Amino acid sequence: MAETEIGTAQVRVETTTGTRGAAEDIARSAVQRGLAACAQVSGPITSFYRWEGKVQADDEWMVVLKTAADRLDDLTDHLIDVHTYDVPEIIAVPIQGGNPEYLRWLTDETRSGT
Repeated sequence: MAETEIGTAQVRVETTTGTRGAAEDIARSAVQRGLAACAQVSGPITSFYRWEGKVQADDEWMVVLKTAADRLDDLTDHLIDVHTYDVPEIIAVPIQGGNPEYLRWLTDETRSGT
């Protein structure tokens, strides 16, 4: 993963859930615990997927969270704990670059320990 000038890589994490309220709860809890610097909720979106042998189509809400790469395991554990799905989507993508001040802030916010 690419690192910023401050020496810490960052990642963007995506998950989806069935309601706006659940998405907001996920976003808020991750930021409150210092596991993510920020989170955005968007939707509804329509997701198509295979589950238990059938193609499904459901409206979902997406949560995009930004965090330092070294917080990813803790964030993933938290998302699994609070998520309502049996097998929640949790996908992390490395952030390859961006505004250095924003990336510094992102990392600093995941160090707050709150």
